This record gives sequence, C-alpha cells and structure tokens, in this order.
Amino acid sequence: MTLNIKYMPAYSYREQHCMKMKASPEQAMNAILNYKTNDDCFFRCAIALRELPYRIYKFFCKEKSKLAPFSLDHFTLLDIKDKQEVIFGLVGQLWKWNYGQVRITDRLSFLDFRQKNHVKLTLYFSIQKIDDVYVRVTTETRVLCIDQTALVKFRPYWHLIRPVSGWIRYRMLLQIQKNIFKSI
Repeated sequence: MTLNIKYMPAYSYREQHCMKMKASPEQAMNAILNYKTNDDCFFRCAIALRELPYRIYKFFCKEKSKLAPFSLDHFTLLDIKDKQEVIFGLVGQLWKWNYGQVRITDRLSFLDFRQKNHVKLTLYFSIQKIDDVYVRVTTETRVLCIDQTALVKFRPYWHLIRPVSGWIRYRMLLQIQKNIFKSI
C-alpha cells in the first residue's frame, strides 16, 4: 500500500505532478527531504501575496503576534517508506488568514484528527526508477474536508489557489531536480 493511500485513502481534492529526473532514487529522496520552500522566489512571493491581508490587518490592529511565512516547515513528516516514498501532513482551516493550523506532532495525531470544520492535507512524493540513469518523481497533494462545513468553506479557496498551487508544485519539482545536480 502506498503512503498516500495509507494516510489519506479518501479525499475531497487532489492534484498530481511528475517529472523525469536524472538521478538515483537515493539522490532524489535526499533532494526531496532537503527541499526548502524559501529556495523558490515564486513561492515566497505567492505566500507573501496570500498573507498580505492578514499582515495589513495586524498592522492596523497593532497586533503583536508573529506569523512565520507559510512553508514546508509547517508540515509534519508522517512517514518514509523504502526510500521511495515520503509523506507530509497538515491540518487546519486553510481558508483563514492565518491558515487556522492545528499543530500535529506525529502520524497518529494526523490519522486520528477528526475535528469538524477543518481539512487534512497530505503532500506525498514517490520515486520510481525508470532505468539506471533516470527516475520519475511524482508529487501528489490530497485534501480531505472533514465535514460539509469545511467543504463549503474550502471549495472557493481551492478554486482560487489551485492554479498557483499547481505552479508551486511544478517549481518544487524543478528545485528538487536542481538540488540533485548541486549534490553531484
């Protein structure tokens, strides 16, 4: 059973991207695990734009709380399988200005989470060896809306961010490929 099926067999939304890369499976996994969203200017700009209303609100309300820009660091590493699959999880109310994130500490807290009006999201990577030179790296995002209320609130957000999210996933794969070449 693949990790994406183990951690999210049912889902409300799904997006998948893949890229052929010149690398060994070990090199690809290492590049995935060492990927940093801050390495991508487009990602940083997209998140800054996404978070702009919240930052303006905080400025005018003189709110002192600090929200670190959203990144892969907000996800929890759930599992790695056979150095060919890795999955990260996130729980929250992503349509909210501050993402309404619920901190999950491990795979069990992710699997057990059932609070209404929230979504669970997985970011999954798989590596398939094509031949002695190339691998195919696939990334799949799955989102499960826990209940109808979450679905109603998440749906417009998904349709708004999906094109940008897709572009981010593509650029993520490009950066992973670039990181492979840096490590060689």
